Amino acid sequence: MHDFCFTIPYGLLLIGGGLFGYFRKGSTASLAGGVGIGLLLTLAGYFSLKAFERKKNSYPALILETVCAAILTWVMGQRYVQTSKFMPAGVVAGISALMTGFYLYKIATGGNHIPAKTK
Repeated sequence: MHDFCFTIPYGLLLIGGGLFGYFRKGSTASLAGGVGIGLLLTLAGYFSLKAFERKKNSYPALILETVCAAILTWVMGQRYVQTSKFMPAGVVAGISALMTGFYLYKIATGGNHIPAKTK
């Protein structure tokens, strides 16, 4: 599975969550964090997709995705420990931990595997 297949939906989910938090509770932290990191992830996924279409790997995008997911895991994990609120801190920390593991796996196995040319 290619990183952009999960990164783009993950980024869009974070954007939606940030907007929801802002409109529901007026949380500018949700707006900045969710939309900001969501946009970064969506752009990184897009660049990874475009690199894949050119039959290349995009390690800078993969590293950015890993760093964003790891930061979200840490920040939202800490928030969950402090507040014990499963929603949104526990959910975002859990999803981000899974995504961090996926990205580390992709880095360890050489990124997106480019299919060989067929004759």
